[in-house]
Amino acid sequence: MADYASKVVPGLTDIALGNREFVQRSVRYMARDAGIRQFLDIGSGLPTDGNVHEIAHESTPDAHVVYVDNDPIVLAHGRALLEDKRGSNVITADLTRPEEIIGHPVTRELIDFGEPVGLVLGGILHHLHDWQEPRRVAAELCGALAPGSHVAVSHFHRPDEEEFPDDADRARLVEEAFLEKLGHGRWRTREEILACFGGLELVEPGLVPCQEWRAGPDTHRMADYVHRLIVGGVGRKA
Repeated sequence: MADYASKVVPGLTDIALGNREFVQRSVRYMARDAGIRQFLDIGSGLPTDGNVHEIAHESTPDAHVVYVDNDPIVLAHGRALLEDKRGSNVITADLTRPEEIIGHPVTRELIDFGEPVGLVLGGILHHLHDWQEPRRVAAELCGALAPGSHVAVSHFHRPDEEEFPDDADRARLVEEAFLEKLGHGRWRTREEILACFGGLELVEPGLVPCQEWRAGPDTHRMADYVHRLIVGGVGRKA
């Protein structure tokens, strides 16, 4: 799919890397600067370098992490990776049923919902169709979190057609490619993505292209013609 989409919009593979780096920076911020000691990473995908538990443990060695995915292959690989990692585990669950995630025995064992949680929704809500109500899903997940919790969201973005007409056209083309090949993948507007944060207070710099969120000297720079096609932000629950 990545090869096909890159033929439609060259440079699209940058989006995956940009998203991954955003998740890593947002988790590092939550653990180091916001003092979060437990994380729920939904739609985690196959393990790679710089997983959430590895980033969190840089500053908080006793941080607890629950990974959630609906792919049994991810479950198998994740459990093998985490076999000797106390305080971290992986479960399979359906994102559209937040109560199953929150109520899962492993989640309840590792996550104390009376204390702040770092919720990671990195590149996952855009795989929900509108009829699956991503805003509702995010709201129900956030509703289970204690005050002081932080929520990191990254999402495929359809730029404003008047301000960035070429980028908006690229978003339309690649969305069509995703829907044709995968059956899902939505490039939403800024307003639609902001709605997924509900009443959370966005921390600086707000909702911005992923590569611009608290970027450092080693941050990967996406091709100019794709960097606006994925945005990210972190919200705090008061």
